[in-house]
Formats: sequence, C-alpha cells, structure tokens
Amino acid sequence: MYDLAILGGGPAGVAAGVYASRKRLKTIFITETWGGQSTVSEGIQNWIGTVSLSGPQLAIDLQKHLEAYAGDIVDIHADERIETITKKGDGFSIKTNKSEYTAKTILIATGSTRRKLEIHGAEEFEHKGITYCASCDGPLFADQDVAVIGGGNAAFESAAQLLAYCKSVTMLNRGTNYRADPITVEKVLSNPNMRSIQNAELISVTGEKFVNGIEYKNSTSGEIITLPVTGVFVEIGLIPSTEYVKNVVELNNYGQIITNPRTQATNTIGIWAAGDCTDTLYHQNNIAAGDAVRALEDIYMHIHTK
Repeated sequence: MYDLAILGGGPAGVAAGVYASRKRLKTIFITETWGGQSTVSEGIQNWIGTVSLSGPQLAIDLQKHLEAYAGDIVDIHADERIETITKKGDGFSIKTNKSEYTAKTILIATGSTRRKLEIHGAEEFEHKGITYCASCDGPLFADQDVAVIGGGNAAFESAAQLLAYCKSVTMLNRGTNYRADPITVEKVLSNPNMRSIQNAELISVTGEKFVNGIEYKNSTSGEIITLPVTGVFVEIGLIPSTEYVKNVVELNNYGQIITNPRTQATNTIGIWAAGDCTDTLYHQNNIAAGDAVRALEDIYMHIHTK
C-alpha cells in the first residue's frame, strides 16, 4: 500500500509529486496527460520564474521536473485514466483503465476542461484568435479589440484582466441578466474601454488566417451584426474532471470538489484535492501548484501524527 496516490499531471499534481518525493512519501502518481488546460496556450507569461513559454513546453517541463525528483519514491504511471475510487481497509483503492492500486491517502488534482464554443468557425479558429485563458493569452492581444463570451464571474474576471492591455473589450451575453456578482459587474462595466452586449445569440466566428470578427444575432430585434475583433475569449463554464469521485467526496452544484481552504482536505478523511477540480475561488496554474503544496504539508502531518 502506498502512502499517497496523486491523481493528475498538471501543475497541481506535479507540485504535489515533487513535494511527496522530498518528504519521502511512497507515492503512486497517475495521470492520463501532462500539463493541464494550459497545453493549448501559445504563450504563458504568468508562470512564475519563467518569462514566457508555450503550453506544450510547460507540459514537458512539468514531466521532466517530476521525473528528476521521483527516484524510488514516486512511481509514475502516465497514460492511465482514473475510473473509480473506493474505500478499502485503512486506505483507498484506485482503479484505472490499466490496473488497480491502494494508498493510505489521496490527492485529487485532475483539473477540469473548458466548455467549448460550438458555433461555425469556432473549431477552425481555435488558437488562431479563439482562446480559453485570458491570464495565459491576454498579453498576446495588447492594444487590440477583443470579445469575451459569457456573463458569469469568470467572464467578468477575464474582462478585467484584458482591460489592462487591450484597446477595448466587448462582452457578449446571451441573456439579459448576468450571473456574476453585482459589485463585480458594476466595477468592470464602469471602465471606459469596456462595453457589454446582451441578448447576443452567437452565429459564427469570422476570419481568414486569424479571427477578424464574431457574428451574432440580437435575439430581441433579430438584427444580424458582425463585431470586428481579433481575439475571442470564451468563458462559458468549466467541466470539472470529478465524475469518478461523485460518490466519494462532497461536490458542489458545479461538480467541483468542496475543500477546506486551510488544508485542501475534503469531507472524506484521507482525501485532499487541489487545483481546478476544486471549489477554490480562482483557478490558475500558480494557484493550483500552491494549493497542492498546502495539501502535501497537511497530508504529511496526517500520515505521521495520526
């Protein structure tokens, strides 16, 4: 039986793996892929300690870092998909599509996936003007006109980030009401370079080699309008990768794992969670890594003091 099972190969999982090795916790590290959501980004400029790197390079760096520290402490099992977690004796059984493992404790760091924009041109122009990460890709659109799709807190937070360097930001919201907090809405919309269009029914993304506009219909008037923009930031929700633990730990209405923000512990003794699969307020690479380190400190104390 392992001391710890780490599930996920993004910044949270890898940070946990490095710390588990340093703390000499016998660990099974299981991931289907490396790098997390940021692998789709052309340029990441907020990964602390590195001025700029691509998403694929981040994935390579994360893998190399863990492999360099793993030694005989962390057993790395890549290309494996988690299927179920069940309580077993004094620990847990983790079943994958390839094998089954047991561990005293678990750190869940399987992240989430972005809900994709499903209109004409969206797939064609992904990474060519359409992006799902303002904090990663926003600086690439400095002094340009961009659009944000959505109306929740994530959309307004992205808009706030983009206003720091974009010429203008236009939010397209399909309804008449915003899901974001009223204070956030008021503050962001007060910026002179920000505007919002409601009742916007998206039709298509236009462009040649790169995005040059987004077409929508005003659902009230029926008018078809093309908004000239060079960037489209999509914030229409995340899908947490937590289906396999829905009967093991407590989830919120969005399918995110509810954690204690002081320790990252879940409501199930012996299971912690970190990163984008949790209900933490903000989701970014650096935050995910920090949450995982916090969890590892608590896991170590749990194993050695109980």
